[in-house]
Amino acid sequence: MSYPYLSDMVKALTGIDVPLHFATFGILVACAMFAAAACLTSELKRLYEAGTLLLCRRLVNGNWIVKPPHELVSNLTMLVMFTGIVGARLFHILENTHQFALDPWSMIFSRSGLSVFGGLIVGTLAGLVYVRRWQLPVRPMLDAVAPAMMLGYAIGRLGCQVSGDGDWGIAVNMALKPDWLPTWFWAQTYENNIYGEVIAAPGVYPTPVYESIMALACFALLWVLRKHPFRTGWLFSLYMLLAGIERLLIEQIRVNPPYSFAGIHATQAELIASGMIAAGLVGLALLSRRGEGSTCAQGPVAQ
Repeated sequence: MSYPYLSDMVKALTGIDVPLHFATFGILVACAMFAAAACLTSELKRLYEAGTLLLCRRLVNGNWIVKPPHELVSNLTMLVMFTGIVGARLFHILENTHQFALDPWSMIFSRSGLSVFGGLIVGTLAGLVYVRRWQLPVRPMLDAVAPAMMLGYAIGRLGCQVSGDGDWGIAVNMALKPDWLPTWFWAQTYENNIYGEVIAAPGVYPTPVYESIMALACFALLWVLRKHPFRTGWLFSLYMLLAGIERLLIEQIRVNPPYSFAGIHATQAELIASGMIAAGLVGLALLSRRGEGSTCAQGPVAQ
């Protein structure tokens, strides 16, 4: 069962029909952003107190504005959220150009159909620009944000599951289901999904559930290893490796349009995930040795 709007969930729980036309996907994405922001704030405070990150600064109208790095999190979160939504929509359109050509406006303003990797790429690039404007070092910031990004992804995928936004998997093979596994964990029909699509029984794989579980496990690993002794950038390289592997695995039971070129047949997500795995492996190979942490470059501050 899916609950596209808050009123659907309230009715299912209480039997009362209340006009609460708030999208559950949006609510859970907001929860994901708040959780990620809290996680990032905590880590930036730790790095600041440890001296790994110093005061960040920005020249405005001839005067230096100076702040500890964790005080930038709220503005950084809002920037990444809005640019990420734009990127997610853009990459979804690029993945479904035929559908876009038939009805561009409905696809642009649809409440469903977002590419997570598109949001990740565009949001990260916008965040890096913001970080550099405050003269913060990139690699320590990327390390700090890695666990937060994975936590936000895990919670955000729950929004896909609850609303039934189409990010489910292929038709299930019930013959492969272990007897001890609950049926809902193996197959769902997503009744009342936001698309209005009817899924024949026994259903499809609930891939958002699997992704949330894998992402939470990856978050736990990143959080435990965040005090690693290796060079800055190592933790973010590990994040890229884990995120790439997770998505590449889930794509094997997802329904996405493939690209075909130079004899390669792969979905957009598979191509991006493969690139992240390669970049993560290279980063781990180059940075897996002990090194001194970077600090934020400081200069004279105008009084």
